[in-house]
Amino acid sequence: MGELLFHLPHRYEDFSKTKEISSLKAGENATIRGRVRAVEKGRTSRKNISYTQVIIEDSSSPISAIWFNQPYLARSIKKGESLIVSGKTSYGNQGLQFINPSFEKEEKKERIHTGKLVSVYPETEGLSSKWLRFIIREVVKEIDSLIKETLPKEIIEENDLLPLKNALEQIHFPSSKKIAKKARERLSFERIFFLQLSFLKKRMELSKEKAIPIETDIDLIKRFLSTLPFSLTNAQKKASWQILKDLERSRPMNRLLEGDVGSGKTIVAALAALLSIKKGYQVAFMAPTEILAEQHFKEISKLFRDFQVEIGFLTGKKDKFRSKKLKNEFIEISRKKLMEKVEKGEMDILIGTHALIQDKVKFEKLALVIVDEQHRFGVEQRAKLCKEKGVIPHLLSMTATPIPRTLALTLYGDLDISIIDELPKGRKKIETKVIKEKERKETYAFVKEEIKKGRQAFVICPRIETPEEDKKDSVWADLKAVTKEKERLEKEIFPEFKIEMIHGKMTPTEKGKIMEDFKLGKTDILVSTSVLEVGIDVPNVSVVIIEGAEMFGLAQLHQIRGRVGRGEHQSYCFLFTDSKSQKTRNRLKALTTSENGFELSEKDLELRGPGDLSGKRQWGIADFTMEALKDIRLVEKTRNTAKDILRKDPSLKDYPLVKKKLGSVENKFHLE
Repeated sequence: MGELLFHLPHRYEDFSKTKEISSLKAGENATIRGRVRAVEKGRTSRKNISYTQVIIEDSSSPISAIWFNQPYLARSIKKGESLIVSGKTSYGNQGLQFINPSFEKEEKKERIHTGKLVSVYPETEGLSSKWLRFIIREVVKEIDSLIKETLPKEIIEENDLLPLKNALEQIHFPSSKKIAKKARERLSFERIFFLQLSFLKKRMELSKEKAIPIETDIDLIKRFLSTLPFSLTNAQKKASWQILKDLERSRPMNRLLEGDVGSGKTIVAALAALLSIKKGYQVAFMAPTEILAEQHFKEISKLFRDFQVEIGFLTGKKDKFRSKKLKNEFIEISRKKLMEKVEKGEMDILIGTHALIQDKVKFEKLALVIVDEQHRFGVEQRAKLCKEKGVIPHLLSMTATPIPRTLALTLYGDLDISIIDELPKGRKKIETKVIKEKERKETYAFVKEEIKKGRQAFVICPRIETPEEDKKDSVWADLKAVTKEKERLEKEIFPEFKIEMIHGKMTPTEKGKIMEDFKLGKTDILVSTSVLEVGIDVPNVSVVIIEGAEMFGLAQLHQIRGRVGRGEHQSYCFLFTDSKSQKTRNRLKALTTSENGFELSEKDLELRGPGDLSGKRQWGIADFTMEALKDIRLVEKTRNTAKDILRKDPSLKDYPLVKKKLGSVENKFHLE
């Protein structure tokens, strides 16, 4: 029952000021007090819906209030009674009226629906805000037996916070806007504080673990850099130096490498890997998909071709895996043989998907784990990979999703962060345009010319196919689906070109074959879901069309756009949308004026809220908490408070309530 207290309102209707009926205007939210002059019930002539109509009057004028499908009201509202009515006014056949307003009888001592700030909750069918207010009011009466304070008195006083019980009462039934804001601040503080505490505690615990220190070899670094056909950017150099300094320590590195699409994160990771290998240790490199894992395998193979490094490739679906002693051909070997080489320390670097962390994979001397687009990779997961107990490998996480500072401070509080915010010199700007429906034909003609020049194109759709239930809803039915769009493009738009599709329901083998053909130029157009947003590298692609662009966040659109512009050719990104919303137009316009992913992530945070940032709902964190993460002042305050607590009492022995609450937070949220 106490959980209902944490089903929080997302806004309030202000019915606190009572107005005279004669002063009312159509379209306003208002509260009136009046006496019932007449009660009438009946059914509408057109749709035969029951209604109850009540005429209410004050000293200035009468007004009608109409409720549909609530016939019992004709029995409960009596002529001559005094009512308080709150709702939105509108014009009807008989003049100004209320439709389905909230009401309470004036003799009632406690009001929860009218004449004050009234909570409005996220609603589902059959669960109205009025019903929730009624139920939660009853729960609030039992709050002393249901809820215990979770923050120490000193934190409450130092940060001028409401006690928890007061905050919960006031967030549901606020006595003023000011107190409602204070209640929200208290609950926001608590939620972010416990997230911060969890991550900072993990950071503290990790610092006690042992890792293999890897000494920096400047000559090796110079030799590696001399083999590259380009120079590192200043941002790459800075990130590399931070990583090398971490590797020198005897405690495990826990670093997130953030970099815009095409900024060169893999080169930085490869440098750390080569250094570890040449000092006699092994490296594990994990990617989220087989396509991306194989791409990393091929790229690392090229980068290390002059350094006599043995590389293994391991995925979850194939019977055989490839290993390469560089300057030789790829060799297919059985999984058993590959596992033996890894366990004996003969395989320098093993690249693969989550198959890397299965029980059969054991490294002889693993010193570094690199993970792509998987920010959480805990101590236990790392320890499982090691044959030698008591040593935790260093961790380098990579992401191409720029994270706004407020989110990074909270969601990655246990990670050190390196940022590559500079693109390599000579990279051409991708021309990005928002395309209206009337411009579709002209855009297709342009794409046709690009393909005739020898280029290729991506077409991205929001979904794989249209479910039956969505076909009845015009909003969802109009969303482009991969299967139908491929068929339409083949028949109606580009019949002369070879078109294939790829999506998440296909097997890794199917996806691998389609991607390989596309890279070899056997396919002109690839229709896909946003499965292509991360890491796919085909330099010959010069156009990406994104259908239903309004369905994606800016960060995700930026990721998809980053699949083009990776070669020497001028590239283009076309955002197709039917949305008439000005908010959507403003959001998409931001993409046309900025190529910086960090700027766009901040804009997305401002316009859409953090819950939509590149699927951040995966954290299991409610919208209320994610909304609070916009407030950098609050984020920094909670972080400093969590630091102070842990500095004084790392084990939280003197804070039993905090310790208990922290345990429930870590169980509830996906933090690993």
